[in-house]
Amino acid sequence: MPLTSRTSELVARTIAAHGGSQLWESAAEVGVEVSSGGLAFASKLQGRAVRGVDARVSTHGQHVTLSPYPGPGERGVLREDGSVRIETDGGELISVRESAREACAHLRHKLWWDRLDILYFATQALWTYISTPFVFERDGYEVRELEPWSEHGELFRRLAVRFPAYVHTHSREQVFYIDESGLIRRHDYTADPISKLAKAAHYCMDHQSFDGLTIATRRRVYPRKADNTPRARPLLVWIEMPTARILPADAQVRV
Repeated sequence: MPLTSRTSELVARTIAAHGGSQLWESAAEVGVEVSSGGLAFASKLQGRAVRGVDARVSTHGQHVTLSPYPGPGERGVLREDGSVRIETDGGELISVRESAREACAHLRHKLWWDRLDILYFATQALWTYISTPFVFERDGYEVRELEPWSEHGELFRRLAVRFPAYVHTHSREQVFYIDESGLIRRHDYTADPISKLAKAAHYCMDHQSFDGLTIATRRRVYPRKADNTPRARPLLVWIEMPTARILPADAQVRV
């Protein structure tokens, strides 16, 4: 369905506030320093799995690399087909899971995760956080505007986005809360790889610009209640991304 002029304007303003389409399309990858943790990871026995890693996020396909991961001399890779693998820095395969998302439905994954499970969850999440809002104008994304939302004295416009089925992300339906300047300040979804009941309110804070790209350097995720308000606790996930960099096409090194 074509966007209304009002919704199209909001999408364009949001993309511009985060650095603009030209910057995104001219890049090959975005490099981000990442640390993360919280109850959601700890409950899967992976509370410290993602600390001080360098993520390389493709701008033109769903390819993400974490290094060092899970240890020195190793890296974790999400491929566009949804498979995840751990390799040596030289490219020698250590372990692989071809259908990582489907595996999350198995009984063992309900109880605890291994390093391939948390690799899948972390990389598909990072790809989502870094690539939105730039992908909203691409084919296959369905975008509509919801009623505004008031929270803590601020009024946010909201974009409901339905992601294409081939994209590995938290859930098909997600909602983004946009402030007056065009920045994404809150992001709602259901973390399906964890549970169909894992409804989250994800707060995006301390936006900073790196090489022209604006990202939220601090993120906090809380349970979302039926009335769309967050619970004050527990803190499900915390994410710190203190630095980022644009890797242009002529500087790309694909691993």
